[in-house]
Amino acid sequence: MTISAHTLLSGLFLFIALLAALSIVFSSWRNGISPMPTSAPVRQAVITELSKLSGIETIIEAGSGWGTLAFQASRLNPGWRIIGIENSPVPLAVSRLISRWQSNRNTVFINKDLYEYAFEEADAVLCYLYPGAMSRLDPIFREKLASGTYVISICFALPGWTPERVVTCRDMYRTKIYLYKTPL
Repeated sequence: MTISAHTLLSGLFLFIALLAALSIVFSSWRNGISPMPTSAPVRQAVITELSKLSGIETIIEAGSGWGTLAFQASRLNPGWRIIGIENSPVPLAVSRLISRWQSNRNTVFINKDLYEYAFEEADAVLCYLYPGAMSRLDPIFREKLASGTYVISICFALPGWTPERVVTCRDMYRTKIYLYKTPL
């Protein structure tokens, strides 16, 4: 009995798809949240808020997922250096592949646990996480972020922080965006 090339390729593709799905499930279980792309209206609102800020050179996206927010910010201002931090292998690989395909030189995606990342270089940090992650980031941000650093959080507030501004998006969920600035 011979196996055709088509059958072999189909089986290989199915095996790779299964591994990718298991990787996403495992990473979602480990992180407490699955990689979720930011919707277009929310991305636009975040970009609008970023464009109002002065002194922004380096933006770190904590939990960059599939890279949709980082790519849109990169298109808005090619002068920004954007660092996406992601530990889920499949979204990270997709982000890196798209970045390479677009010859995007100002955006990099790093495989790192965001709770272990040194945020000192950030002028702004973007977060689309969940309440538990925001609680864990609170002391890290207080310790590592330089004074005057902006934190923009989508959906979930930073506990114990007072936002400078809260923007309600025009999407179907009326998503809130919280803009914070570390004390000077």
